[in-house]
Parts: sequence; structure tokens; C-alpha cells
Amino acid sequence: MFLRVEQIRDREPIGSIHRRAFGTGHGEIVAELVDALRRDDPNALSFVSEEADEVVGHVMFSQCLLDAARRTVGVASLSPLAVAPEWQRRGIGSALIRRGLQELDERGVPLVFLEGDPRYYSRAGFGPAVEHGFRKPSLRIPDWAFQVVKLSAYEPWMTGTFVYSETFWRHDCVGVRDKNA
Repeated sequence: MFLRVEQIRDREPIGSIHRRAFGTGHGEIVAELVDALRRDDPNALSFVSEEADEVVGHVMFSQCLLDAARRTVGVASLSPLAVAPEWQRRGIGSALIRRGLQELDERGVPLVFLEGDPRYYSRAGFGPAVEHGFRKPSLRIPDWAFQVVKLSAYEPWMTGTFVYSETFWRHDCVGVRDKNA
């Protein structure tokens, strides 16, 4: 497994991975989110995994905010993460997460948030954000899915409401919509 920073030539394979991994409908939305985050957040971290010169996995970390009582704090969101279906369950996603967290820690980012399955993300050190005093940016996010990992720049006063960048809101990629509402 070879992990590296995304390059321009990776854009089409990355879009294809997200479309396949997230399925019909939602996969296209996620691929569009990745393109928008590239445009809107020049400091976003984007890593790929290669196997036999083929891009098989992708993760993106983008800038967001924590609205803390003392001041707003720059934090990150891990979203999205995808591995080509035929390459899943081989540790590729976990390796991409670890690589990104290492880079963010070196850059002094104190917290990384995500929405996802705790059974998967707990292996990378994520835990329930609500239990650590953080508030969700939307009521459409189940408490169990709202997760955080604290990095070495974290300080105890850093609690408050997590705020996604405008890009996530524009693409309606926050929480789960109730299609029957």
C-alpha cells in the first residue's frame, strides 16, 4: 500500500471511487463535494492510496471551526473517506485516516470531527463528541454518529459547537435528511 498526497491526475479516479463506494445518487453528491472542497479550501488535505499504480482509496480533511466560548478555533472535518469496493476490508481506509491525522497533528490542528459509524472510526481513536462536551452543527446528526478525535494541540477549554464550512451546507452534506418529512 502506497499513500501519497492527491495529484491533479487523481481527480477522475477519486470521483469514480466515491461514486462506486457511496452508490447511486449519493455517490455523485459526494464526488461533487470533493470537487467543491478542492475549490473552496486550498488548505484541505487530500490523500490517496495506490495499489499496482491504481488509485484505490481517498480521504479528505478540510478546515472547519469550533465555536468555543473563548474564541473560534480552527479544526478539521474528516469527510469524505472511500475505498473502491473491491479493495475494502484490507486496512486501506484506516491507513489513510492515520496518515491524515498524523499530518494534521504536525500542523497543530487540535480536533478532527466526522459523521460516521463508531464501530469503524473508533479504531482510529475517534469517540462520541457529545460525551466530550461538543455540540452538533445540526439536529439531523445522530449523537452516535457525531465523533471527534483530540490531537496534541487540544486544550481543555476547546469545547463548543462544531461548525462545518459553507461548502458542506451548500451541498447538503450535513446530517441525514428525512426523505418522508
